[in-house]
Amino acid sequence: MRKSPKQLLGSGIYYLICILLAVVFAGPFLWMLSSALKPANEIFANPPILISPNSSLNNFQEVFRQAPFERYMFNSFFVAGTVTVVALLLHAMAGYALARLDFPGKRVVFIGIIATLMIPFYTILIPLALLVRELGWINTYAALIIPAIPHAFGIFWLRQFFLGLPTELEEAARIDGASRIGVFFLVALPLARPVLAALAVFFFLANWDSFLWPLIAANEPDMRMVQVGIQSFTGEHGSAWELIMAASVIAILPTLALFFGLQRFIVASVKMTGLKG
Repeated sequence: MRKSPKQLLGSGIYYLICILLAVVFAGPFLWMLSSALKPANEIFANPPILISPNSSLNNFQEVFRQAPFERYMFNSFFVAGTVTVVALLLHAMAGYALARLDFPGKRVVFIGIIATLMIPFYTILIPLALLVRELGWINTYAALIIPAIPHAFGIFWLRQFFLGLPTELEEAARIDGASRIGVFFLVALPLARPVLAALAVFFFLANWDSFLWPLIAANEPDMRMVQVGIQSFTGEHGSAWELIMAASVIAILPTLALFFGLQRFIVASVKMTGLKG
């Protein structure tokens, strides 16, 4: 069926708004990519140069030549990956216990966990740094990993999912002889895969992009994470913006791949979790 002029006008406005929003959100990334390919003298050219005729990959090569950037990437992969795996397991266990087990003070415990979301990280930064120093963890992976594992958001989201899980599935497994632990690992956990995948994206991105805590907890070059490593291209005589942009492009590629690879799980998990409870 042919659309009326009013419908065509409405569709045109809709697509125009979508294009404008795409430009607004993608614009900074495109400018970062363009700057990463430019020589230093064209970064702040006036008028701005979007696509330089002198574009090359020299800045990317210089990033690895001037700093052990591959070490920074490894540190970030190791820390973010370890935190994600351990946090998903522990948060799933806590969420399942709060959703299915009956024990004294359960509601108080849950409220206490949720209340931690209202405490800004900056208020516990100094006590946490002092505690890590007293434990002798400064410049170790323990300092980067262990404080990042607990988070009320993951426990809350998984609890909401387990509350909506049909109890008949667990009862059938119990009749077949499964223990409570077996029900958790063989029934509840596999069914929570969409939620776990979505949380994996959030946890990995949060730890990959972390800057303040890694800056405090690990000041040796070999222990720097990628976001702190990017800062190494800022010196007392100015900033090498072409190298900062190239390093930022390198750092953002794994997160983009992870997000686009698992984005369907994020939508599925939101639909399945709801706000029950």
